[in-house]
Amino acid sequence: MMQGMYRILALLIGFLLDQIFGDPERIPHPVVLIGRLIAALEKKIRPRLSGDKRSLLLGGVLEVFLTLLVVFGLSFGVLRLTWHFCPPAGFVLECLCCGHLLAARSLKRESMRVYTALKEEGLDAGRASVARIVGRDTQKLTEEGVLKAAVETVAENTSDGVTAPLFWMALGGAPLMFFYKAVNTMDSMLGYKNEKYRYFGRCAAKLDDVVNLLPARITGLMMVLAAFILGMNGKNAWRIFRRDRYKHASPNSAQTESAMAGALELELAGDASYFGEVHHKPTIGDPIRRIEAEDIKRANRLMLAASILCLLLFCILLLLWDLR
Repeated sequence: MMQGMYRILALLIGFLLDQIFGDPERIPHPVVLIGRLIAALEKKIRPRLSGDKRSLLLGGVLEVFLTLLVVFGLSFGVLRLTWHFCPPAGFVLECLCCGHLLAARSLKRESMRVYTALKEEGLDAGRASVARIVGRDTQKLTEEGVLKAAVETVAENTSDGVTAPLFWMALGGAPLMFFYKAVNTMDSMLGYKNEKYRYFGRCAAKLDDVVNLLPARITGLMMVLAAFILGMNGKNAWRIFRRDRYKHASPNSAQTESAMAGALELELAGDASYFGEVHHKPTIGDPIRRIEAEDIKRANRLMLAASILCLLLFCILLLLWDLR
C-alpha cells in the first residue's frame, strides 16, 4: 500500500479535490451507500432479536461488525488489487477516495444555505435549511436558534467531516478512512439515546467516541491556533476550550464547539429538542456578544483554517515518520 510521500500527495490532492469539486451530485456518495448497508443490515438483524437489553446490545455489536467487515474489507481489497496491478491507477483511486470522503466544501455549502435562506427568505426558510444538517427539531427555533444550530454544526463537523477522516487517511490510507466513515455513519444513524436505539446503537456510539478521541482534540487545538491566525479572539478560544471542552454528553463534540464558541465570542449549545423531547444540555462559551448571520461565514473560515492546519500537521508527521 501507499507509504510516505505517496500518502502525503494523496492527502493534499484529495483535500484540493474536495475544495474544488465537493461532492459530485451525479456520483453516488460512499456515505449514502454505507447508510443503505447499515439500514439493510438492521432490517435483517432486528427481527431475530428478542427485544431484551442483552439481545439488543448483541444485535448492535453484530451490526457494527458486519458493516465494518463489508466496508473495510471491500475498500481494502479493491485498493490493494489496484495498487498491485497498476500503481498509478491505485494512486489516482486513493486521491479520489480521499477527496470524495471529505466534507469541507459540502459543509460550507449547506451552512451557507442557512445564511442565504435567513437573509433572503426569512425565518421559516432558515428553519427548513438548517433542518437539512441537524438532528434536532427545528420547527420552533428562533432566528438565534437557527444561527446557533448552523454554527454548532460547522464546529462539530470540522472534526467529523474533515479532520478526523484526514487523520485516519494519514494513518492507514483510504481503507482506514472508509472504516472511520462507516463508524461515523453508524453513530449518526443508530447512536440515539431513545427507546429504539438506546441499546442497539450503543456499540456504534461508543466506537465513534473512540475513533474520534484523538482527532477531536487535535482539531480543537488547531482551531484555537487558527483563531489567532485569522485575527479572531484566540485568547478567549483557548480559555473556553480549556474550560468547556468536556461540557457535552459526547467526550468529543465540545472539543471543537468550545474552541469555536470562544473564537467567535458566542454562547453555544444549551437545551435542544429531539423528536419532540427537550434535552437539557449545558451551554458552551460566554455570551460576549449576540450571534448574527455573519457568524456562519466566520465559522466556515475557522473550519477551513483549522482543517488546513491539521492537514499540514499530518503531512509533516508522515514526512518525519518516512525520514526516521
